[in-house]
Amino acid sequence: MIMKILVPVKRVVDANVRVRIGSAGSVDTAGLKMSLNPFDECAVEQALRLREAGVASSVTVLTCGLPVCQDVLRTALAMGADNAVLIDTANASPDSLGIARLLHAFMTADADIDAYGLVLCGKQAIDDDIGGVAAMLAALLGWPQALNASAMEAAGSSWLVTCGDDAGTATWRLDGPAVVSADLRLAEPRRVTLPSIVKAKQKPLRTLDAATFNVELGTQIRIVEMTEPAVRKPGIKVADTAALLGAIGSKRLFQNVGA
Repeated sequence: MIMKILVPVKRVVDANVRVRIGSAGSVDTAGLKMSLNPFDECAVEQALRLREAGVASSVTVLTCGLPVCQDVLRTALAMGADNAVLIDTANASPDSLGIARLLHAFMTADADIDAYGLVLCGKQAIDDDIGGVAAMLAALLGWPQALNASAMEAAGSSWLVTCGDDAGTATWRLDGPAVVSADLRLAEPRRVTLPSIVKAKQKPLRTLDAATFNVELGTQIRIVEMTEPAVRKPGIKVADTAALLGAIGSKRLFQNVGA
């Protein structure tokens, strides 16, 4: 099974940065370090491993946003991706459905769409934690999907994907082209070296205007309110195991969970 892999990625506030709610009632990203979404980084790594194993011929990374988002594409190119695409959304702020529609339109417009055998993306972005793009794109494409993947391998013309669910884990067999979303356990991202960063500047990066795809980008999500998390109450110290069990029992923590 030799095909192309498409990896949608997103630019988010770096995972090590603590964000604050500004006076306008939203997260002020001015001056904050921005990075490639960690889940998407794992997806890029897994795509590269599949290419190195001879399963895929090339890896294309794609993001939807403003020109400033090119930095995360360059990071993915430095990791080893073959080429990158930026879909410039100008003043629009598409939600998950809008992004899925753009990805679908991009793949449909590509004359070589049949060469795509896999869309591999992060299971969610750490800024909004919605995690809806993979499932929506799979529905638009009519492809099978596997979400929250912790392991995957090619099996002929199919994919064997291990996913986490409420009962533990389950391994699914997806026939033909598929959409898979990556958990952090799927692959440990490789380190980006200075020589690879220099080489990444020579790799192709296309910029496309979102307006050319004639896709509705109006968001259907409205943020009603955004506040800081409640301050965590201080813990207590206990003298021994018996005191610990007594403290837990007094809180009736397991009353409604069948324990």
